[in-house]
Amino acid sequence: MSNIAVTTWSLEQTAPTDLLPAEAPEGDVRIVRAEVSSPEFSRFLYASVGGDIHWTDRLVWTYARWQEYLERPGVETWVAYERGTPAGYVELDPQDDGLVEIAYFGLMPAFRGRRIGGHLLSYGAARAWDLGDRWPGLAPTKRVWLHTCSKDGEHAMDNYLRRGFVLFDTKVEEEREVAAPGPWQGAFDLS
Repeated sequence: MSNIAVTTWSLEQTAPTDLLPAEAPEGDVRIVRAEVSSPEFSRFLYASVGGDIHWTDRLVWTYARWQEYLERPGVETWVAYERGTPAGYVELDPQDDGLVEIAYFGLMPAFRGRRIGGHLLSYGAARAWDLGDRWPGLAPTKRVWLHTCSKDGEHAMDNYLRRGFVLFDTKVEEEREVAAPGPWQGAFDLS
C-alpha cells in the first residue's frame, strides 16, 4: 500500500464559557454515562463508530489493556441512545494539571446527519468541564482539548468549531494507507 498525507488538527476550549451548545435533536435521544467498566462495550463503540473512518489504534488492545484504561480515575464514556439503541459516544480522558482530552467522539454511520452529533459533543464537553466534580482528587478542569484528522468524518471539524473549540495546532504526517476495517472483519466487502 502507498502512503498518504494525514492532517491532524488540535482544538481546545480554555473556559467553560467557550462552549456553544447545540440544540437537542427531536425525538427520544438520551445521553447516559456507562458507569460500569466494560471492555466489550467500549470496544464495540470504538469499532462501530470508527470502523469506516480508519480508527485502528485500539483494535489490537487486549481485554486487560481495555480494563486497565477504563478503570483509570476520571475516564468516562458517555453514550448517546436513540430510542434505546446506541448511536455514538464521547470518551473523556483526564490528564495532569486539569486538562481533559475528549479522546474519542463520534456516531455510528446509521446515526450521522440526524443532529445527534452536535448535541453529543456539547454534552460531552460540558461533562469534561465538570469532571472534577464527579471525581474527588482530580484537579478542576482548566482546559478541554481534542484532535481530529483528515481521515475523520467530513463534518467533524465544523462541529468542533461550532461548539466553540479553537484550533491551536496543525500537523501533517505521512501514514501508510490502510483500508477502513469496518466494525468487523469484511464489513465493507459486499461481494
